[in-house]
Amino acid sequence: MNLLVMVIDDSPTVRKILAVCLHRADYEVICFADGIEAIRWLTHPQPRLPALLILDIGLSKIDGYEVVRYFKTRHALAHIAIIILTGRQGMLDRLKGRLCGAQTYLTKPFQTKTIVAVVEAHVGLSTPRLLCFTEGYDHAGYL
Repeated sequence: MNLLVMVIDDSPTVRKILAVCLHRADYEVICFADGIEAIRWLTHPQPRLPALLILDIGLSKIDGYEVVRYFKTRHALAHIAIIILTGRQGMLDRLKGRLCGAQTYLTKPFQTKTIVAVVEAHVGLSTPRLLCFTEGYDHAGYL
């Protein structure tokens, strides 16, 4: 069974691009337009837990920071690696992302090869030295 990646983004275009590039890299992908939908899905009896979560900050209903906090405060979800993928490029947003528990902060626009490389690094399929310091991304995921 392939690893499951959960994507939460209010943009249908971003969800589609991420789903296609991750499917091509042999991941299963489940997409949601907002955090409430994703949390509802996770509360079903015995849901398949994702290996990794990619989410935007600027979501409707609850923002991405709240989604991260939800994951990090639930014992069954706390181990899931979280990548924030957003258009917000400020240092304050990066700091808030780190403080709420996200491992990586990437900004839009993005390259699909960067997404796949970061996902593979988080799920242990590549070595960190293969990740280049490009597109405002550093090894620890923050500048």
